[in-house]
Amino acid sequence: MTRKIRMGMVGGGEGAFIGAVHRMAANLDGQIELVCGAFSSNAERSIASGKSLFLDPSRCYASYQEMFEQEAKLPPQQRMDFVAIVTPNHLHFPVAKMAMEYGFHVMSDKPATLNLDEAKHLNAIINETGRLYGLTHTYNGYPLVKEAKQLIADGKLGKVTKVVVEYSQGWLASADDEGSKQASWRLDEKQAGISCCMGDIGVHAANLAEYVSGLTISELCADLTSVVAGRTLDDDGTVILRFNNGVKGLLFSSQISVGEENNLRLRIYGEKGAIDWSQQEPNTLWLRSNNNPTQMIRTGVGQMSDAALNAIRTPAGHPEGYIEAFANLYLNFAKQIQAHNAGNPATNSQFDVPGINEALRGMAFIENAVAASNADTKWHKFTV
Repeated sequence: MTRKIRMGMVGGGEGAFIGAVHRMAANLDGQIELVCGAFSSNAERSIASGKSLFLDPSRCYASYQEMFEQEAKLPPQQRMDFVAIVTPNHLHFPVAKMAMEYGFHVMSDKPATLNLDEAKHLNAIINETGRLYGLTHTYNGYPLVKEAKQLIADGKLGKVTKVVVEYSQGWLASADDEGSKQASWRLDEKQAGISCCMGDIGVHAANLAEYVSGLTISELCADLTSVVAGRTLDDDGTVILRFNNGVKGLLFSSQISVGEENNLRLRIYGEKGAIDWSQQEPNTLWLRSNNNPTQMIRTGVGQMSDAALNAIRTPAGHPEGYIEAFANLYLNFAKQIQAHNAGNPATNSQFDVPGINEALRGMAFIENAVAASNADTKWHKFTV
């Protein structure tokens, strides 16, 4: 293909945080071009947001429904190829559904839908339409996350024996923090779904644990809490995990841990060694052992797996972080679309992007964790 992949966007207008991150990430490698958008549920704000991004005024739409209808009427060489969905959770499914029915691929923010039933319906739509679907579990895009995954797959740790994953923030530690746009919808069940903390960041931790370990959660025991008085959705929680090979694990996630910024940390222990990675120091991966000196692996230094090398853009010592990890997902999604358009559908192992399987498991994690927390019994089967 000799052109850029054309992207539309739903959500992410003036005052939004994550929309700008998606646009920066999509643009980083020069393979994707934003050509249209419906950036707000308010028609005037949506159009104004598009114009502020210097888009063609005729392609700054008042609603996502109008955008899909009008874009589908454009010649193939002009219309968008895919849409990025960066809205609150309750809109993820209806936007994705309509996009695919009108012939467009979808890259969605997580969690994939408002509930598991919607995710299952989305899976059926993907199978029916043949459209591509990506989910922005951003942290999978870091080079050293991919290196850790490969080390475990290659047996460097031996049999995995324990998994510990933490995702702690402090930005919702007080009722006074609820006034922002970002906080208000996450604490509203109608917009966020049945969980705040587990739905917003705990699902990232669960995905990362499965992605790197190569294991899947089979059972769990959960204790979710609304620490701040008056909240109906959880803002803190601990989940004990049992994986498909019998290994135990621990996931704890919090948005009321005062002083924490974005503390996502993964530790996986095996019979021969262990890995330790933190999102706040993403260019360092620790490889530990009882019998050898601890090894510090740095992004771009020495021999690394192909997956890690393909995710690196700069020489060693030039830190790469959140935007670059995000961009790796967008770059691989663009490559999937290019292969699809060329009649050679790519496998996910070639161009690694979380997809509908991760969407289903993410929604199942949220619902299973909430159900387990509300029940008196200890262990709950992880059902999808």
